[in-house]
Amino acid sequence: MPVKSPKPGELEPIETASRDELQALQLERLRWTLRHAWDNVPHYRAAFEAAGVHPDDCRSLADLAKFPFTSKADLRANYPFGMFAVPRERIVRIHASSGTTGKSTVVGYTQRDIDTWSDLVARSIRASGGRAGDIVHVAYGYGLFTGGLGAHYGAERLGCTVVPMGGGQTEKQVQLIEDFRPDIIMVTPSYMQVIVEEFRRQGKDPRQMSLSVGIFGAEPWTEAMRREIETSAGLDAVDIYGLSEVMGPGVANECIESKDGPVIWEDHFYPEIIDPETGAVLPEGSEGELVFTTLTKEALPVIRYRTRDLTRLLPPTARSMRRMGKIVGRSDDMLIIRGVNLFPTQVEELVLQDGRLSGQYQLVVTREQLLDEVTVRCELTPAQQHADRDAIARELQHRIKTLIGVSARVDVGLPDSIERTLVGKARRVVDQRPK
Repeated sequence: MPVKSPKPGELEPIETASRDELQALQLERLRWTLRHAWDNVPHYRAAFEAAGVHPDDCRSLADLAKFPFTSKADLRANYPFGMFAVPRERIVRIHASSGTTGKSTVVGYTQRDIDTWSDLVARSIRASGGRAGDIVHVAYGYGLFTGGLGAHYGAERLGCTVVPMGGGQTEKQVQLIEDFRPDIIMVTPSYMQVIVEEFRRQGKDPRQMSLSVGIFGAEPWTEAMRREIETSAGLDAVDIYGLSEVMGPGVANECIESKDGPVIWEDHFYPEIIDPETGAVLPEGSEGELVFTTLTKEALPVIRYRTRDLTRLLPPTARSMRRMGKIVGRSDDMLIIRGVNLFPTQVEELVLQDGRLSGQYQLVVTREQLLDEVTVRCELTPAQQHADRDAIARELQHRIKTLIGVSARVDVGLPDSIERTLVGKARRVVDQRPK
C-alpha cells in the first residue's frame, strides 16, 4: 500500500527536536502544571501536603516520582466539578465517561484546551497519512464520549472535509462510504469489522472501498487484528490512543511510515511506566502500568494519572518522542482463572489466527462452587457456516491451553451469533460471577 510519508516542512519543529530541547520544555511545563494544580484544586493541595511535597520540590523530571498518583476514584470523589482548576464560567465544553461502574468521570475544557486538543488530533491524523483536503469519515460516537468530537475538530483543524456519521446505522455507513468516497475512517477496530461484514453481506468487496487509512482507537487491539483489517478492507490500519481523563483521542498516534507503536505527544503529556502493585517507576522498556501527567491543560490538569493500561515505553523512531507498545490489557480487565492471568487480547490473537472464525469473540466468566470458569464464545464466517464447529472448538481450546495456560470451554457459534457493538467499545468480557 502506498504510504504518505511526511515531506520536508510538514512536521512541527517539536516533532524533530532534540531530546534535550524536549525535556527542557517538559520540565518548564511540568513545573507550571504542578503549581497550577496546587493553587487551584483543593484535592491536589491536600494530596501533595499528605505526601509531604510542594510544587517547588520539582527541580527535574525525575522529581515527579515524589508526587502522589491520581486515580479514577479521585475524579469520582470530586464529582462533578471539584477537580477543575479554573472557574466553571471558563469551561466551554464538558465530556464524561459512561459511568457504567459508578459515577461518571467528568472532564472540562477551556477554549485553549479545545484548541490544543484539536491541534494534537490534527497532528495525529497527519502522522497517519492524512492531509488537508482529505475526506474523513468519523464513525466514533458523538456526545459525552470524547471520540467523535475529538476526531471531528482535529480533522477540521487539519483542513479535511469531515463526514460526522457517528456510530450505528451500519447500512447507512456503507452507503455514505460508497457515495462520498472518503480517504480516511476514524472508528473503533471492532466496529470496522462490522462495516466490513456489512459490505460482504451486500455482496460487495470491502477491499474496493475508497478508504486508504483507518485510524483506530478507543479499545485495545492486536497486531493480528491489524493484519485482518488491512487484508479485508485494503487499507493501512493506524493506532490512535487517548483517554478522556487525560484529553481524549490524540494523546498518542502511530506514524504511517513505521506503524511501530503510537508516538506519545510528549510536549503535552509526560508518561511513566509503574509497577501496578507497588507504584514504583520502572526502567525504560519494562512492561507495566501507563501513567500520564498533563503538561498544558488548564481546566483539568491531571498529575500522575493511573490509566490502568499495561504497556511499555519504547525509544523514538519516526519522531523525536517516545512510543508506547501495544496495550496488552488493562490491570483492571485482567482475569485470573485458576491462578493464571488472562487478558482478552491474548484470546483475540488466537481467534484471528483461524480463518474459519469471524474474529468476533466474547469471554464469559462464571463461578462454579469456588472456582472461576471461562467460556470463549466465537463464531464461524459465513463461508464456513457448514464447518465442523465441535472440531474447531477443540482446536481452539487446545491452543488456548497450550499457549496461554488456561483451561477454557470454547463455544463456536453460527455466523452473526455474537452481538455486535454498533456504538462505542466492543463488550469482550461478560462477567456472570456473583457480586
